[in-house]
Amino acid sequence: MSSPSRMPAAQRQSVRPAAIVYPLGLWVAMAALAVANGIFRETVIIPQVGAYSGHLISTALLVVAILALSAGYFAYTTIDYVRTELLLVGMIWVLLTVGFEFLVGYLEGIPVSETVAQYDVLGGQVWIVVPLSLLVAPLLFGTYFGRT
Repeated sequence: MSSPSRMPAAQRQSVRPAAIVYPLGLWVAMAALAVANGIFRETVIIPQVGAYSGHLISTALLVVAILALSAGYFAYTTIDYVRTELLLVGMIWVLLTVGFEFLVGYLEGIPVSETVAQYDVLGGQVWIVVPLSLLVAPLLFGTYFGRT
C-alpha cells in the first residue's frame, strides 16, 4: 500500500501539514497586498471619487487580486488537495483576515462596533465579499485546476 503522501487525493483521509502551510504563505502575500490596497484607497482613490465609491473600488480591486493570486497558486502548485483541505485553507484565510482586521482596529483605537459595521450589507457595506472570496477561492481554483 502507498504512503499517504503518494496516494491519489481521493483516497487520503487526513489533512497534510504542507497542504495548509504553503497557502499560509500566500495569505501573508495577500495581507500585504490588502494593506497596500488600503493605503492606495486612502491616498489616491478616495480623494478622487469620494469615500463610498472609494470603498467599492478598493474592495473590488482587492477581490480581483485575491482571486488572481489564488488562481495562480492553485494553477502551479504541485500539491494535490482533497476537498477538506481546500475548505480548511479557505476557512483559515477567513479567520486570519478577520482576526487581522480586528487586531489592527484595536491597535488603532477603532471601536469594535465600527469594525463590525464593515460587514453591514444592508447598510451598504460590501466588505463581506472579501472574506467570502477568501473562503471560496481555494475550493474554486483547487477544483478547477484539478488539484483535488
